[in-house]
Amino acid sequence: MLQKVTTVGPVPGDEHEHDPGATTVLGFWFYLMTDCILFASVFASYVVLSSSTAGGPASHQLFDLPYLAVETACLLVSSFTYGLASIAMRQNRKDVVLTWLAVTFLLGLAFIGMEINEFYGMVSEGAGPDRSAFLSGFFTLVGTHGVHVTIGLGWMALMMIQVLQNGLEGANHTRLMCLGMFWHFLDIIWIGVFTIVYLSGAM
Repeated sequence: MLQKVTTVGPVPGDEHEHDPGATTVLGFWFYLMTDCILFASVFASYVVLSSSTAGGPASHQLFDLPYLAVETACLLVSSFTYGLASIAMRQNRKDVVLTWLAVTFLLGLAFIGMEINEFYGMVSEGAGPDRSAFLSGFFTLVGTHGVHVTIGLGWMALMMIQVLQNGLEGANHTRLMCLGMFWHFLDIIWIGVFTIVYLSGAM
């Protein structure tokens, strides 16, 4: 009597599926590490050049700490509001996510507007990046951070459109997570800028 022999092996389609979202987040962490290297280099350059005023205005003559405190508050509060958007995302509350993203966007826009106003005031007083090595380092460091925030605002506006159209599932969830990491990273960098550039320079 013949017996049926069953071969044990992998069942097609039963293999462990790779999570593309996890791969995207991991890849974004690698990107943030390269950005850390970029900012570390620019910070180091600024510290080396900060005393080279070439007879031009020094930091304590240029920085308005109360103004900068308001500017800083806008960015730090925006990180908190993005956190509220992330909580709402986990609860799958699309309208709440859009509301907090809009608030975060406006706070970030206010930060950039105040930074542009600061730059315009300095340049109009003859304290542009070509005036001294100190000012070249200052505009490079603060401007690099400002460019990153501007990119983040563009990304945020795009995400609001995508969430409005496609909801919070799948790729949008991963993209919002990456945007959140990017936005909080910029807040951490700004704390360094505010401490090393503005607080130290105003004393």
